[in-house]
Amino acid sequence: MTFSVLALDRASGAIGGAAATGNLAVGAWVLRAAARVGAVATQGFSVSPLWGDEGLAMLAKGASAEDVVAALTGPDTGRDYRQLTVLDATGRAVAWTGASNTDAKGHIVGQDCVIAGNWLSNAAVLETMASAYRDGSGDFGGRLLAVLDAGAAAGSDARGTLSAALRIVRADRSPLDLRVDYDDAPLARLRTLYDMATQPPYSDWARHVPTLDDPYRC
Repeated sequence: MTFSVLALDRASGAIGGAAATGNLAVGAWVLRAAARVGAVATQGFSVSPLWGDEGLAMLAKGASAEDVVAALTGPDTGRDYRQLTVLDATGRAVAWTGASNTDAKGHIVGQDCVIAGNWLSNAAVLETMASAYRDGSGDFGGRLLAVLDAGAAAGSDARGTLSAALRIVRADRSPLDLRVDYDDAPLARLRTLYDMATQPPYSDWARHVPTLDDPYRC
């Protein structure tokens, strides 16, 4: 149904996530992230956006990624139909893949990165995505987009790919939250939006927006 990546860029301190699906509105359903806090991705056959909101709130209060996953999955009787990845501000990642999600499914936890997917056309999609992040170069957002491209090229969501999203947060810049909610070529469209957002005139304007590090900037 969905494949995603969460990652920490140690060079810049940015935390980010990217996701794609064969359904509507993947960014709204799946991705949560906050600077200095971490990121959460919620997906699966019966996705719970409550997990995303509650998980991010727990991270903000100092909970570890492991504690967040345990607290959210433990009491939830529907957990076997859900998938969850959590990345804290230090780069520690933990994941849960419920057994009742549609195959192929799974997750890979790496250094400062976690990959997850379900209803994939084949199990190799996840390892291909993980390799794309490990071996990637260039700016952080470009690397996240390359992970989605790799997942799509390796087989994607078994139904195809119709929605894609990217979210990047950091203390010294305004958040970047880009979404393509239904499109025949969502990954290409998302990359076009990313290029627009990271180049003038938009990037010049964004440099004047208040940030955590400079809340009164204008």
